[in-house]
Amino acid sequence: MTFDLVVATVDRVEELDALLTSLDEQTHRDFRVLLADQNDDDRVIAVTTAHPSLDVKRISAPRGLSLARNAALSGLTADVVAFPDDDCVYPADLLARVTQRLGDLDGVTGREPWWPTAGAALTRDNIWNRAISFTIFLRRELIEQVGTFDEELGLPNGSGEETDYLIRALDTGARIDHDPTLVVEHPRKPVDRSAVGARDGASLGYILRKHRYPRRTVARMLVRPAVGIVVDPRHAGFHFATLRGRLRGYRS
Repeated sequence: MTFDLVVATVDRVEELDALLTSLDEQTHRDFRVLLADQNDDDRVIAVTTAHPSLDVKRISAPRGLSLARNAALSGLTADVVAFPDDDCVYPADLLARVTQRLGDLDGVTGREPWWPTAGAALTRDNIWNRAISFTIFLRRELIEQVGTFDEELGLPNGSGEETDYLIRALDTGARIDHDPTLVVEHPRKPVDRSAVGARDGASLGYILRKHRYPRRTVARMLVRPAVGIVVDPRHAGFHFATLRGRLRGYRS
């Protein structure tokens, strides 16, 4: 089984080097890296040349996560496609385990170390906490069927592009499992929680409206942050920003 790893990168050097080091250590070697480079300079060249054993194809890409990934999709040739962040780290046996796990599935998703989610077949109703982009592995045939990422989503202006993509994949009848034993390391960095709540909330609201989720689902997604304001006053600002963002995104 072959892999194309689509890595959108901007600004980072040391983090990208750590990712490529982890890819150098993969026990399954049949993969290449499609590096969607959003930088205005050649900073990544020194990083990629430090890993001569890797098959890296550098692609000039516009800024924006979905835009950068889309710039790489036309060059896919492998059996399976993944989207590692430029600051995540793959365990050495990850690609080997994904190869064994896929079987007759169209895709699998993993988790970050602190996610407690149980394994399950993905559905439109349970997808919300069972998919994050750098743990997603999809067969190329499914990628070709689904098409490009929604460029209204994706950092720096939004999030949830992977959730939208997987919903579209599920709507084709694809079979995708969440496997919590597939763990990918990713740094937890200090963030402005209210700003993140507003941004992610708006993206989620947009996705709910775009995919015509039923009113009961929309109501549940609005009730949760509303309750959080009351029961978690320490983080009331975050919950309020999330609620306001979800309303704004749904109305957009």
